[in-house]
Amino acid sequence: MEIKLHNIAIRDLVEGYQDNQEAGVVGFGDRLNIRPPYQREFVYNDKQREAVIDTITRDFPLNTMYWAITPEGFEIIDGQQRTISICQYVDGVFSYKDRYFHNLQHNERDSILNYKLTVYQCQGADSEKLDWFRIINIAGEKLTDQELRNAVYAGSWTADAKRYFSKNQCAAWIVSEKYMNGAPNRQDYLETAISWINNGDIDGYMAKHQHDKNANPLWLYFQTVINWVKATFTKYRREMKGIAWGILYNKYKDDDLDPRTLEESVARLMADDDVTRKKGIYEFLLTRNEKYLSIREFTDGNKRTLYERQNGACAACLKIFEIGQMEADHVTPWSQGGKTELVNGQMLCRECNRRKSDR
Repeated sequence: MEIKLHNIAIRDLVEGYQDNQEAGVVGFGDRLNIRPPYQREFVYNDKQREAVIDTITRDFPLNTMYWAITPEGFEIIDGQQRTISICQYVDGVFSYKDRYFHNLQHNERDSILNYKLTVYQCQGADSEKLDWFRIINIAGEKLTDQELRNAVYAGSWTADAKRYFSKNQCAAWIVSEKYMNGAPNRQDYLETAISWINNGDIDGYMAKHQHDKNANPLWLYFQTVINWVKATFTKYRREMKGIAWGILYNKYKDDDLDPRTLEESVARLMADDDVTRKKGIYEFLLTRNEKYLSIREFTDGNKRTLYERQNGACAACLKIFEIGQMEADHVTPWSQGGKTELVNGQMLCRECNRRKSDR
């Protein structure tokens, strides 16, 4: 890979600056692709981008940027968010210290426009550029795993998938925001959708479909999952956000599920004080595995009371044990209506408790 150092004036950088959500972001006389396929959507907050302008106005050195040479000109490998911050300020998108760029005196504007950025320009194969990209981003604001995957599997499929899943208020966000964790522009929605459709093997799916013309199958699958959730659990509750709905859909989509019965069960379990993990109710109702509910356990005080009441004897084998050798147990299991109360509690030795659990 060939790498050369250049000093680029801000006035040259901002020439021809355009930010089009569909077409991308360009500058440097339309020769610089500021947001290539493997770069994230702009995520700097106000303080971060103001810090960039503060550095420039003080004539302090700004962190080095890296551009890759392409047949069309250049594309940013590292420095996208600093670059967009600079271009947005000069373009009048935000103010710094309550002054927009056009409010500055002529000499102040010239001082900013004449500021020289340190830019390394490199030329090499795509794989070399991406490897370099991973390395130089270690010291900056790290890319997420999915952002790196977008880089490795850049192509027609990824570009189309990002249209559905990777922009603020994108189509996926509109239909599923109440059910999803994370943010589209940090690739959380895209990562989740791929994980669902391919049962966790994200890289395998992206490698297989990298050069597909579009991501329609993924988008249609995602909509189907969300519609299944809405039809199966008809009353929305905040606990439904962030559940691995796609994995549940893959396994239970063909089951004969009665929404009315499910809603009655959800309401009952939500009101059950012994259910300490309300979010797990939905997974429990589909899997019938109580681990998702984190049923309330007997407290240490409860255990001591039960132990003293039994005079240290196991309620099953009647042998005497130290309290640390025993475990609290529900006489009537929670699944059969038993509550986590002293009247329904007993102390069993570990062996007897295991035996009871295995029945």
